[in-house]
Amino acid sequence: MEVTVEHLGAVQFEIKARQHTVICDQPAENFGHDEGMTPPELLLASLGSCAAFYAVAYLRKYKLAEKGTAETGTKVRVTADKRKDPPRLDDFRIFISVPSGLDPKHVEGMERAVHQCLIHNTLLHPATVAIEIHAPELAK
Repeated sequence: MEVTVEHLGAVQFEIKARQHTVICDQPAENFGHDEGMTPPELLLASLGSCAAFYAVAYLRKYKLAEKGTAETGTKVRVTADKRKDPPRLDDFRIFISVPSGLDPKHVEGMERAVHQCLIHNTLLHPATVAIEIHAPELAK
């Protein structure tokens, strides 16, 4: 998997993955133009959309959705708190709302399904992150 991020000016960045482009920006109070989500919001969006994918897949697998109509109204809200030392997000909470009722067996099943989310598991099991800086050397 790969994305590229290019600085556009001020605090705006263009993020590309395959043929898709997303703009990342900051709100005006952070010297931005508020023309895109911030990096922490993109992280929450990633977690939420991954959880939604697995929730809807569960609804389809057990035919709890009527030909694509019930899962269409499935909504996921993700929250997190900012922490310091080191600065980070913590206490992620995922809230899933489905438009039709589920019996307790399917509520538990959907929760198990959402626990398969790649982003969820990445956050639960710390990944390694390597940083390489490539810059031309200054002439002496």
